[in-house]
Amino acid sequence: MKKVLLVDDEIRMIDLLSLYLKPRGYHCLKASSGKAAIEILENETVNLVLLDVMMPDMDGWITCKQIREFSSVPIIMLTARDQKSDVVKGLNLGADDYITKPFDENELIARIESIFRRIKHSSIIEFKQLIWNEDIREVYFNEGRISLTPKEFTLIGLLLNNRNRVYSREQLIEKIWGFDTNTEGRTIDSHIRNIRDKLRQVDFPIDEHLLSVWGVGYKWVD
Repeated sequence: MKKVLLVDDEIRMIDLLSLYLKPRGYHCLKASSGKAAIEILENETVNLVLLDVMMPDMDGWITCKQIREFSSVPIIMLTARDQKSDVVKGLNLGADDYITKPFDENELIARIESIFRRIKHSSIIEFKQLIWNEDIREVYFNEGRISLTPKEFTLIGLLLNNRNRVYSREQLIEKIWGFDTNTEGRTIDSHIRNIRDKLRQVDFPIDEHLLSVWGVGYKWVD
């Protein structure tokens, strides 16, 4: 189930958005300020942010800019203002789309689903500031590159892309080395150990997410 973070200082608007999204299968997280939204994003995996522009203290522009300093989560800006300069400003700050209030429910859903279709074909996975980039075959955490072997890179990508799914050692060998191989289960254990060591060195909380399933294999959890 995809998580959508709703950010608006008007509780009535958050409740309305939730009313639209929940029947479509989305899990809604709620924040009534930019600061609260950033705290949620720093601690949870969120798939998309619906961000109101006109908020007191910390408006949507500032919030969007601060989110982009540590996350590439898709952002749709929501506002009652429809000036073209506002649209350009939002996109330049890193927003992915922009919709003006009052909006049509079907248009909002269509824009959200369009973003998710685009992401589905992306070769980049982001998880709590850990970025796995298939195009350049590299992994980064807090903008620092982590040196991984090709097999370690493929292994961490498989687990990241299938979070919460348990893989046996045999399944991992088949998917990474192929059917015709003499690779043994302890080779997987060795690669997992190396991945954990390398991510611990950069202070990524790997032990909270890459878990051993006793007698079976491994899984990556949110």
